[in-house]
Amino acid sequence: MATYKKRGYKPQNKEEEKALREQGSTTAEVFSALDESASKSEQWVARNQNYILGVIGVIAVTVLGYLGYNQFVQMPKNASAANEMLYPNRYFNEALQNTAERDSLFLLALNGAEGKYGYLDIIDEYSGTPSANIATYAAGMAYKELQQYDKAIEYLEQVSPDEEITASLTLGSIGDSFLQLGQTADALTYYEKAFAEDNNNLTTPRFLYKAGVAALELDQKEKALGYFQRVKDDFPDSTEAQTIDVFIGMAQTQ
Repeated sequence: MATYKKRGYKPQNKEEEKALREQGSTTAEVFSALDESASKSEQWVARNQNYILGVIGVIAVTVLGYLGYNQFVQMPKNASAANEMLYPNRYFNEALQNTAERDSLFLLALNGAEGKYGYLDIIDEYSGTPSANIATYAAGMAYKELQQYDKAIEYLEQVSPDEEITASLTLGSIGDSFLQLGQTADALTYYEKAFAEDNNNLTTPRFLYKAGVAALELDQKEKALGYFQRVKDDFPDSTEAQTIDVFIGMAQTQ
């Protein structure tokens, strides 16, 4: 057991004197090892100083480059893209309200005119921006309204859903396009993805209903019945629920 020795303490016998010498020797060895380790570390740093400074420099340049790119390139690009969206959005909204000229208005929204960008230009010129993503969704919807369903699917499948574009609406619109092309099985798959994506009182009963109708067409009556029954039980106040008993009856017939 170690004991505390006061300064100036003299050993009482030879064995105690020997123990003190060994203790001092061990302490000296520890400090010597520490000094040697520190010296080796300093030597390593000295030998690799250029490499270390290079790594630090690369990290600094990367961080500053990212901040600079975001502030001086990406942010102005996003702002410019958002400004360009004003023109095609105007024609898209007019097309929804003007049935007489809807096709020509949708084409103006897609292709632009008078030196102004359309959705397709924004997608090409401002790739990677939020506006390009919205333009991709709008282009898909415009092609769907123009009954160009292959193109509608092509663009809608590229959309990354965000706060402004819900995944359920995108997936459901792809399902609608496949249904119009006569690919009912594909339509059913996307309707199922659409109602599974988000649970709400608007899109969920809509795509459950559409999935049920598609399943009926494919003679998958048990699956259709399950979807129709869910509309009735979980969304009794929805528009789809108003006539759902008729479809439940159709699904129950043998």
